[in-house]
Amino acid sequence: MSEVRLRALATQVFSRNPGLVFDALPPLDSTTPPNAALPWCTCGNCREMATDAERKCCGQGPDYCISKLAHFDLYCLEDGYLHIHRDYRNDMLVVAEVIEPGDDNRQFRYAAYRQYIFWQHGSLGLGNRRVIPSCCIWKIRDKYPDPQGQYTGFVPTI
Repeated sequence: MSEVRLRALATQVFSRNPGLVFDALPPLDSTTPPNAALPWCTCGNCREMATDAERKCCGQGPDYCISKLAHFDLYCLEDGYLHIHRDYRNDMLVVAEVIEPGDDNRQFRYAAYRQYIFWQHGSLGLGNRRVIPSCCIWKIRDKYPDPQGQYTGFVPTI
């Protein structure tokens, strides 16, 4: 198969499922400096997390950090997209959502976390949970902060 044909095929596949691009990226070389303050971070955009389970990096270099991608902003930080996601989910689950004053950011954060998981891992099913990288968590929290700085964090399946 010619290189031009391979590139066209790859472009077609990645446009349908952008999360696959990370599987195609070359592995980090040993010269990529990790975040000096956080030895578990390779992208340099992570921040400290409350538990060991949450101390997860996207595993990419500084130039390829998931939280810096345009697709991340579109799928996980776009207000209109998240609002449609919330409404669709509530309709499917037949949930009447009661919105308290100041509750929008919490709901947007929750929708953004769900969108990230769906974008990167697909539909996981009931009780199947994944940890979101710290860099992505903090970008979502920066856009939709809690006024008191109280966040639930990762809750493993029991």
